[in-house]
Amino acid sequence: MRNVMAGFWVCAVTLGSCYAAVTWMVGRAPAEEPPHYEGLQYKKLPPVNIPIIAEGAVQGYVIANLVFTADAKTLREISVPPEAFIQDEVFRYVYSDETLDFRKLSRYNVNKMIGSVRDKINKRLGADIIKEILVENFNFIDKSDIRS
Repeated sequence: MRNVMAGFWVCAVTLGSCYAAVTWMVGRAPAEEPPHYEGLQYKKLPPVNIPIIAEGAVQGYVIANLVFTADAKTLREISVPPEAFIQDEVFRYVYSDETLDFRKLSRYNVNKMIGSVRDKINKRLGADIIKEILVENFNFIDKSDIRS
């Protein structure tokens, strides 16, 4: 009989302490989590192939490999992926740039191109989403160097 009474006593104490712990935790306000800085996210774009046309014919192609950085939280929240906008703006800029002449090579102002492309993309997206565009590779391949 003693063992049965001791068992009931242990069960009653356990149930009472569980009930007290649950009601105490439910009544408390949740602790605020400190803001979590997710940082920048790097995304690599597929190569952009831009034809260079001069004298009425294709002279070759500019191949550009780019990487862009953007806030990770913003990238998750926007409904339109910015990759297509970046490729489009790079293509438009290089294709229409009159100073880019591979027959008379000179230094090309890549910083101006990247700054202009970044500003136009952020303007099109309506927010400061793209933080930086990095050039991984920027080459010209002459038409004669391409295999048939």
